[in-house]
Amino acid sequence: MPFWPSPISTRDVAGSGVRPAWPTAQDGRVWWTEDRPGEGGRTTIMCRAADGTCRELLPAPWNARTRVHEYGGRPYAVTPGGEVVFANLKDQRLYLLGADREPRPLTPEGCRYADLLIHDGQVWCVRERHAEEGKVTRAIVSIPLEGGEGREWATGCDFYASPAISPDGRHLAYVCWNHPRMPWDGTELRVTPLAGGGGSWTVRGGPAESVLAPSWRDDSRLYLISDRSGWWNLYEVGLRGDGLRELHPAEEEFALPPWQLGGRPYAVLGDGRLAVLHGRGDLRLGVLDAASGTLTDLDVPYSGWDGALTADGASVTGIGYAAAVPRSVVSVDTTAGGTADAEAGTAAGGTADAEAGTAAGGTADAGAGTAAGGTADGAVVAARVLRKDRDRLPDPAYLPVPQPMRVGGEVHAFLYPPYGPASEGRLPPYVIFVHGGPTAHANTALDLEKAFLTSRGIGVLDVNYGGSTGYGRAYRERLKGQWGLVDVADVVAAAEGLAAGGLADPARIAVRGGSAGGWTVMAACCRSDVFAGGVSYYGVSALAPLVAHTHDFESRYVEWLVGPEDPQVYAAREPLALVDGVSCPMLLLQGLDDPVVPPEQSAAFADALSERGVSCTYLAFDGESHGFRRTETRAAALAAELAFYQQIFA
Repeated sequence: MPFWPSPISTRDVAGSGVRPAWPTAQDGRVWWTEDRPGEGGRTTIMCRAADGTCRELLPAPWNARTRVHEYGGRPYAVTPGGEVVFANLKDQRLYLLGADREPRPLTPEGCRYADLLIHDGQVWCVRERHAEEGKVTRAIVSIPLEGGEGREWATGCDFYASPAISPDGRHLAYVCWNHPRMPWDGTELRVTPLAGGGGSWTVRGGPAESVLAPSWRDDSRLYLISDRSGWWNLYEVGLRGDGLRELHPAEEEFALPPWQLGGRPYAVLGDGRLAVLHGRGDLRLGVLDAASGTLTDLDVPYSGWDGALTADGASVTGIGYAAAVPRSVVSVDTTAGGTADAEAGTAAGGTADAEAGTAAGGTADAGAGTAAGGTADGAVVAARVLRKDRDRLPDPAYLPVPQPMRVGGEVHAFLYPPYGPASEGRLPPYVIFVHGGPTAHANTALDLEKAFLTSRGIGVLDVNYGGSTGYGRAYRERLKGQWGLVDVADVVAAAEGLAAGGLADPARIAVRGGSAGGWTVMAACCRSDVFAGGVSYYGVSALAPLVAHTHDFESRYVEWLVGPEDPQVYAAREPLALVDGVSCPMLLLQGLDDPVVPPEQSAAFADALSERGVSCTYLAFDGESHGFRRTETRAAALAAELAFYQQIFA
């Protein structure tokens, strides 16, 4: 079929976004990171002064990225005096960036650092050490701002996160867990005394409770997030685990899964109230009175927020997004009345998830409020946009509006109808998007990759298959032991639902995904004939090599997803062993420096398809890791993907 002409080019999608992330607000100033796709995907640090002046702090070739857990996270922290400590990608050392903008090393080579916190002249953080024999150990350490070896405060567990020091400086709180669990399975909140001796103790958590993001209310009580009710809700608890109190019970999530270290899903405001994120799917911004349990949503034009909030007095700053509003660094005054900054745009195109109400195309559930950015009783506040992911957007007519819907009765998804009328009386083609993780979720953020397709007459259905976060622990655990089955069944049901509902041409539905989503793409093409083609970005094709060679953070994850290593079970589940079932063309894209899913995974699947005479294109990119960062790579990959759809949808 001839596709519709579109003003959105591959370069528009690949080159313009700066991906702002990890904001920190302090004394009227705000810092954040942003990418430079045109500089090889380098990450820099920005600062906006109280007078509105914005400047880049970190010149090339410095690159503020940490590789702890390989997925990294918040790579910097700000001292009380406004200096910045950051992790440099090339050598993973910590550096102090002073007023002269000349980074000075604080740590020797050989370790990685993340989740940085500045307190009492020291950097407190998670340190990750890789021994020559391959053993990985982690600890919470403190490092003087003058530099030197770190002092260990918490050791012995496989993983650590979220160090927090009590106001009186006497206690260190943190989260820890051990293999084979992941942080959304079972963690412990522990406290270690910093003076007077004595060992650490567990405050909350265990094998079946995910405890996240501790923060001190005062010297004797902590805030935390726990899914003990089946949902990540906010609690308050005593130093010794006494007096546990749920602040606002709700069948909603108050956090996102901690794939990266350094997330802060809530922040304590100057008057003691909490700025919080909550909802199902997308998370809205609200203010919680911890004493009364009253939660008031803030009336701002964003359908969701990244899980990284920071407070400065009565102001809260985060990364907000909506379907027609670029991801933006936004500062919200929680006390001042008014309207959102004109730069933020309106809420047009930003819908809440399926639980938010009667949005077009979906079923409504109670419990989440109205469309993007607030509830019917939301408090009107003043919001300032400090930085946008991109300054120029296509004509809004070309930006698809997400429509929440259910497929297969219980599977959450967002429908993005194609632009323009159907061609020659035919129903339009569709691409099923499968997110990675698999413990992640699709949201309603502006995504020019989707607009690139929908503006050309190709619809998109973004599926939150079983295992996705945002819908409670039970929904996450639908995937336990069922990876390659439940996820595949859900995306196949999504395709069949599009066809049965008269939304898509049943002969022209493709499926695409990356990482764990790439596994689902390959498995779905092996197990079903409903797809006209499949596109996998750095996907998993075989389990035993993944278990043997993947990084430590996920090295035992397959036990939860599939089960203990068993050749027969693996052969019945993995795409490489089921490749005889593939009959549709496939496109496989891979970074050659990928430490998470080695390139051999995609290459082996491509070779197996070619041996069987199945049409397959394999594209490998030098210098790219797990997730493409360079403008030229992203543009080339998207061009190849479009050419693939033009071929199979003809």
